[in-house]
Parts: sequence; structure tokens; C-alpha cells
Amino acid sequence: MNKKEKRVIDSVQRRAIRQRQLRRAGVYALAILIALWILLPIWLIGTMAFSTRDDVYGYPKQIAPVPFSTDTMEFFVDQEGILAATRNSIYVAILTLVLSTAIATPAGYAISRYFFPGRDAFRLSVLAVRAFPIVILAVPLAVTFIEWGMYDRVYSVALMHTALTLPTTILVVSSVFASIPREFEEAAQIFGCNALQAFMRVVLPLVMPGIAAAAIFTFVMSWNEVFAATLLTIRNRTLPALVLYSLNKSSLQFQYAGGFFMLVPSLIFIFMIRRYLFNMWGQITK
Repeated sequence: MNKKEKRVIDSVQRRAIRQRQLRRAGVYALAILIALWILLPIWLIGTMAFSTRDDVYGYPKQIAPVPFSTDTMEFFVDQEGILAATRNSIYVAILTLVLSTAIATPAGYAISRYFFPGRDAFRLSVLAVRAFPIVILAVPLAVTFIEWGMYDRVYSVALMHTALTLPTTILVVSSVFASIPREFEEAAQIFGCNALQAFMRVVLPLVMPGIAAAAIFTFVMSWNEVFAATLLTIRNRTLPALVLYSLNKSSLQFQYAGGFFMLVPSLIFIFMIRRYLFNMWGQITK
């Protein structure tokens, strides 16, 4: 190889390295912009939630709660019905999570493992339910709950949220099951497990990260959902429904504190499941 060819090769390699660096820098810049787009409103809400009343109404807004004050949060918590609505939201979200996961896990396993007539049509019908606007499901259910004496009940909202989250949860869980080779179950059965033991001891631990990811979606969606909760309740409102009902006649203190109060449980749950996901993936890859 002469010097000219070597210079050409070096130039091509430098250009390729430069292009990779530019692509990587572009990806990092885009990730930073997306993170700022998400985190800045959360930071503003958190800052205002722990600022004094004068700072909440003052301009320009602070970038940090100095002086730190809990007056705004205390004002929000002291409002009538807030604590009861918070308990209702937690109850609804947990019940929705349990029902959705308990139904979606065997349904996703059946879709991914068994071939039966109408399997593809069933999968499309599950997805089609999620495509409907929520009002199409909420209004008939409200009428049905009134006729059955189930209107304005917390568990009725949980059933509605389960209907909303179940299609997506089934599809996510079935995709995770489909990624696990069937040979794992066959090997377990060869070594003495029956079908249920092979599922519980081999397949289920491998799909737990996917089920946890679906649980994140279910909990957050149920906690933040407001339309169905407003339509299906009057006295037993969830926290988002109560905040929305009071929003047009509430002060800025109520709005900022309410936004922060609704953010915290979702963030805590997400970070708890996130740590669990990383732990699970670490166990699987060992």
C-alpha cells in the first residue's frame, strides 16, 4: 500500500468517525430536548407547590422554591374532599392494576402460545376496543351502572379503567410471551415439570419485566384518567376528577399544588417498578 492509498483510507476513516460522532451528538441533543420538555413543567409545578403565596402570584416565576414553604401544599390538602379523593384514586389504581394484570397474563399467554380459530380476529378486536373514544365506552357504562345500582362506586371506576387498559396490556404481555422460545417450556417438561409448573417456574420469571412495564402503563393511566371518573361518580370522585371539577373556580395555589400532588404517586410508582425492571434484567442476563 502506497502513501496515497493510505491517506485516502485514513481520510475515509476520519470521515466515518466524524459522521458517527455527529449522529451520536444529534441523538444526545434530541434526548436532552425531550427531557427538558418533560422535566421543565414538572420542575415549575414543584417549585410553585413549595413556594409562598406571594411567590405563586408573583412574576417572573421562581426557578427554585426560595424561601421553601409548605403553605401552598397545606392549603390544597386542607380543602374539603382532597384526602378522600386521594384514597379513592389509590384504591382505583391498585384495583385496576390487579384486575388488568390478572386477566391480561393468561390472555396474552394464550394468544402467543396457542393456535385457535379466530385468533387473529380476536387480537384485532382487542385492539379495536382501545381505538374507540372513551366517551363511547363511558356513557353506556354509566347508564348500565345506574340500572344495576353500581353508579357512583369506586369499584365501578376501577372496572371502567380495566376496560380501558386491558387491550393494550394484553397486547404488550402477549408480545413478551412470544419473545420467549417455546423450547424452554418443552425442556422443563422433559425434566419432570407439568405444563403449569413449566409456566410458573420458567416462563413467568422471564416475562416479569414485560408484565411490570404493562403495570406501569396501567397504574399511570388509571391514576391520571379523568373523563370516565367524572362521568361515573358524583360523591366518590377520584383526585383528578375532583381537581378538574374545582379547577375553574380554584386559585393558583390549588392548581399548582393539585398538579404536584397528582404527579408524586405516579413518579414514585414508576421509579419503584423501574428499579425492579433493572434488577430483573440483571438476574436474567447473569
